[in-house]
Amino acid sequence: MHDVRPGDLLVAAAHGDQQAWDALVSRFGAAMWSTARACGLGAADAEDAVQAAWLRLLESMGGIREPHAVGLWLVTTTRREAIRLAGRRRREHPAPAPAEEPAHAARTAVPDIASAVLDADEAGRLWRAVESMNEPCRSLLRLMATAPDAGTQRLAARLGMPPGSVGPTRARCLRRLRTIVETREAAR
Repeated sequence: MHDVRPGDLLVAAAHGDQQAWDALVSRFGAAMWSTARACGLGAADAEDAVQAAWLRLLESMGGIREPHAVGLWLVTTTRREAIRLAGRRRREHPAPAPAEEPAHAARTAVPDIASAVLDADEAGRLWRAVESMNEPCRSLLRLMATAPDAGTQRLAARLGMPPGSVGPTRARCLRRLRTIVETREAAR
């Protein structure tokens, strides 16, 4: 299903095709997770934001105007859910009164929009590089990003590989990813 266009996957998933739904999750889940984490959420809240975005997709499947851009729709929806959750967390756990904050806190709390755009662009390039990799690297790196707390046993079970090979495979995949990114950066 890696060669099927996102819009076709969305249509198939809307008609109950579980493989199409799984392909959407596989293709866009890591980017959604990264988006939620980039909004400053912890692992549990990021997972909630991603799940909420998937739920929104499920509720809106027939009404998406540009099915071919479902990936962008998912990332945007994840960002909105993450911002909503982050706002709720701030209301539940308000920041200390200004008199208690160190002098540098006010400067660091203001988001730098240019940095956020550059970070998003860099993340997009990184995920495109991951998508260009062969298996098991592509799946292993996705799992590492979407479930950073998963142990070797869980990763091995999910990927159908011996637990002892996860570490060496991860090292090999990360070296390969670094080479791909460096090569692409040098070509820019």
